[in-house]
Amino acid sequence: QVQLVESGGGSVQAGGSLRLSCAASGTIFSVGDMGWYRQASGEQRELVAGITNGGDVDYADSVKGRFTISRDNAKNTITLQMNSLKPEDTDVYYCIAVISNDDGVHDYWGQGTQVTVSS
Repeated sequence: QVQLVESGGGSVQAGGSLRLSCAASGTIFSVGDMGWYRQASGEQRELVAGITNGGDVDYADSVKGRFTISRDNAKNTITLQMNSLKPEDTDVYYCIAVISNDDGVHDYWGQGTQVTVSS
């Protein structure tokens, strides 16, 4: 089975930084697009940052200039460097990855990691 394991969440004061990581493991043929979502205020999760297998990136407007997503294809990992954090960034952050293996191509989700930013 494929697992996405997240780490790096925690509590920080406004203006501080955190670095999230997500590692895919298990039976994997290839890893495609990966990204980070958060719950936001509505029913659906919001894409915070995404990165393709080739390294193309996309960010939510609210985090542009503050967050940076990157990946290590050899390790099947992504990171999210979060700088200049704001209280409104407080949320549970979920890693997502498109992974192909014996079972086909599927989206996989991490367990979520809590980010808390205090004013």
